[in-house]
Parts: sequence; C-alpha cells; structure tokens
Amino acid sequence: MKPMPFRMELTPRWGDMDAMNHVNNAVYLRYLEEARIQWLNSQQTDWFDDRHVPVLAQAMLNYRLPITYPATVVIELFTRRIGNSSLTVGHRIQDRQTGTLHCDGEVVVVWIDRHSGRPASLPDAIRQAAENIAVLDE
Repeated sequence: MKPMPFRMELTPRWGDMDAMNHVNNAVYLRYLEEARIQWLNSQQTDWFDDRHVPVLAQAMLNYRLPITYPATVVIELFTRRIGNSSLTVGHRIQDRQTGTLHCDGEVVVVWIDRHSGRPASLPDAIRQAAENIAVLDE
C-alpha cells in the first residue's frame, strides 16, 4: 500500500478571527495540533502512557494566504523524517473547495521520558503509523 497523507477537515470558528478579519496566525498551531492528535488517536494504539509522552520541539510555518471566514480547510500531515525518538511531520493547510494553499511547513515531535525529561524511543506502533503517511517523493 502506498503511503498517503493523513487528512482532516476543519471549519474555522468565528472566535479564531482577529482584528484583520482572518484567522489569527497563532491559531494555525492549534489547527495543526488538532490534526496531529486526530492522527495519533486514529492509530488504535497507545501513543503515550504514564512514562512516555510526545512534546512539540520545533515548529516551522509558512503563512501563504490568509484563511477568511467562512471557510472549510483540509489539513494534511505527512512524515518527513523518522528518528530514534522523534518525528518530523510536514503539514499543509488548504481550502477544501479551491485547493488554495494557506500554510505549509513542518514540526518536530519528540517522545520523552516524563520523569527524566530525556528523549525516549519512538513507540513501534507510532513508527509504523509514521511510515504509513510518509511522503518520500516530495
């Protein structure tokens, strides 16, 4: 089976808007977080436990065009890199109807040991899930 990006639709809320009459740039991080959580929850496996948790280590967002209200956007996630304790997850936010690219970039998520604060091995199930959304030809 060819790896495919994870996709979810999202409808911005009125409260996501700012004084410039578009979705506030900080809200994009919440949208991407929601997509990552939905992807992780869709894996039918535990992606964190009492000892090991994922944390956001780095975020890079390219704001291409503003999202205005009303809209429905599609958020795509795909794997850029799988490390020993981390994932680099690429993302795109596009308009559902027109395909207009609003944002792209990537984040680095690191699994850590909650008690020591040190990196922990990436769970095998998450490694497999990341391989299933890999985009190797991009």
